[in-house]
Amino acid sequence: MTNLPGWTEIDDRAVAYARALAADAVQNAGHGHPGTAMALAPVAYNLFQRHLIHDPSDPKWIGRDRFILSCGHSSLTLYTQLFYSGYGLELDDLKAFRQANSLTPAHPEFGHTLGVEMTTGPLGAGLATAVGFAMAARYERGLFDPDAAPGSSIFDHAIWVICSDGDLQEGVTSEASSLAGTQALGNLNVIYDDNRISIEGDTHLAFTEDVSARYRAYGWHVVEVQTKADGDVDLEALDAAMLAAKAESTKPSLIRLHTVIAWPAPTLRNSPKSHGAALGEEEVAQTKKALGLNPEEKFAISQDVLSHARKVKERGGELHKVWNSKFEIWKGANPDKAALLDRLIKGDLPSQISSALPVYAAGKDVPTRKASGEVIQAIANVMPELWGGSADLADSNNTVIEGSGSFLPVGSAMKGANPYGRMVHFGIREHAMGMIVNGVALHGLTRSFGGTFAVFSDFMRPAARLAALMNIPSTFVWTHDSIGLGEDGPTHQPVEHLAALRTIPNFAVVRPADANEVAHAWLQILRRAKPAGLMLSRQNLPVIDRTTHASAENVSKGAYVLKEASQGVDVVLIATGSEVSIALEAQVTLESKGISTRVVSAPCLEWFNEEPSSYRDQVLPKSAKLRVSIEAGVASGWREYIGDTGVVISLEHFGESASAAHLFKKYGFSAENIVAQVEKALA
Repeated sequence: MTNLPGWTEIDDRAVAYARALAADAVQNAGHGHPGTAMALAPVAYNLFQRHLIHDPSDPKWIGRDRFILSCGHSSLTLYTQLFYSGYGLELDDLKAFRQANSLTPAHPEFGHTLGVEMTTGPLGAGLATAVGFAMAARYERGLFDPDAAPGSSIFDHAIWVICSDGDLQEGVTSEASSLAGTQALGNLNVIYDDNRISIEGDTHLAFTEDVSARYRAYGWHVVEVQTKADGDVDLEALDAAMLAAKAESTKPSLIRLHTVIAWPAPTLRNSPKSHGAALGEEEVAQTKKALGLNPEEKFAISQDVLSHARKVKERGGELHKVWNSKFEIWKGANPDKAALLDRLIKGDLPSQISSALPVYAAGKDVPTRKASGEVIQAIANVMPELWGGSADLADSNNTVIEGSGSFLPVGSAMKGANPYGRMVHFGIREHAMGMIVNGVALHGLTRSFGGTFAVFSDFMRPAARLAALMNIPSTFVWTHDSIGLGEDGPTHQPVEHLAALRTIPNFAVVRPADANEVAHAWLQILRRAKPAGLMLSRQNLPVIDRTTHASAENVSKGAYVLKEASQGVDVVLIATGSEVSIALEAQVTLESKGISTRVVSAPCLEWFNEEPSSYRDQVLPKSAKLRVSIEAGVASGWREYIGDTGVVISLEHFGESASAAHLFKKYGFSAENIVAQVEKALA
């Protein structure tokens, strides 16, 4: 029997059943990843039963610890403990593993199964996102209880992660772990399942570095736990390491746990064959014998074991009651902070958010990146929950919140350091930045953003895709959005990025035409609370006169008639971003030639697509002789709006190093070329 205080023979049986359930579920499905879930069963059981602060009757309790299974392929590691803990999963759900309409899909899915804190599957994403969870926990403490002694606040809680060799091979975890060390995230505890097995075999085929030394170099607290002589997890040593991790408040902790995959399967333990395939009926039966279970029984669980495991629900409820008592005391002492917390839990924006937006007068030119920075500052003045930064490009992306301090740990020698500062220095780590922003959104309550150049959104695409998949309010600020950035040349000029990002389902790509559209784009992003990316110009763009053109409030509809034709509509010019002002110039010339022309600004095609067809047909009437799309990027996707006979003015090749004015003229983004293309098409 495991020799831990309070651990009894029934806990050993619970672990044995958990291992058998993992083998049975994969065998029943015919596919899956049994080995890791079998090896980690005692680890996850010990975590959920003895260390994790959680209340299965209230999975959204804000005082809970968070657990993230970064190696999402081992989903049964989590599902079994959710079943044991009483989160709503039952034995039939394990029997339906990886089957249609089940609560137990192949990889854990946020919003689908209670107790799942994030969608994991892409290796590395979970650990990197957990860094965002840990940062959010600290920031929220600063909002609500900044003066409490360390470890004494009701807003103090831990972030627990189980990750794999594969997670630590992915570059995003290196980026995020490096930042976590700099941020001294003592609330982040990672259990690294070092089993040296992947699909291709021994991980030493490609992964031989000293991981412990690497993490110590990052500034982490590292503990190594070896297996017992028989190859099983040394729970006593692991438990001691977990206690040490919880006691360490100034560094994130990595527990390097050596395990044997598929333990105690007689022939497939420590084999790559147990990583991603069912063990086979005979191997499962022999494994059950080794566990002291009946090999004839499938999906077996004794009622006394399940009842014992579900006592964690009672313990969690008691912890929750104690927390509630402290919470009531805190509320009485902090009525203003309590009101803020209530608003954030409800997901409401401040009542004065609209009036806080800056208004830009016509007659001046403003880069939309600069306008975005001013809007961020304005809304930050009324939204204390807004914070964020850039991948070392704050002054260029205009993502600085002035006077807010830099989000850095206690003891940092850097100027302006503040453990609760609002300006995050992500470093040149675009992929990790995206995942961290996702972690902040998932943690709840606050709103964060991350900025870089639009061309580097390529590094962030996995994070943007996961944000869309989870439907969380992650906001990405991408500047230098076209060949308009000029002399930096083709390596920095995004050409295919607008089209590529638009292919991500449930992700809004917003490219405002002027400063006032920027303000209303930010407002709409905050109101919608869904994943979005802003595409902003480096170069100056004229502020459109809203006394003679439609209101920028129409940004909420995704596309709108910015300037109506003189009579009827012969031609519709549809443009985004910096090309809108060029379309307006072309309209003047076309109208002077007797060609009745409407200009449509289309800052967000995704929002436009959500509008009823009656509105879309009104903006883009089928009766028009010609529709023209104007965007300094590849044309992919525009035929949907202009039809087979429409004219596309696009960029189907890379740019070059030259001024924006030169490039726009050379590549046809000029009023003269638009007019010529329209006349040619009409003729």
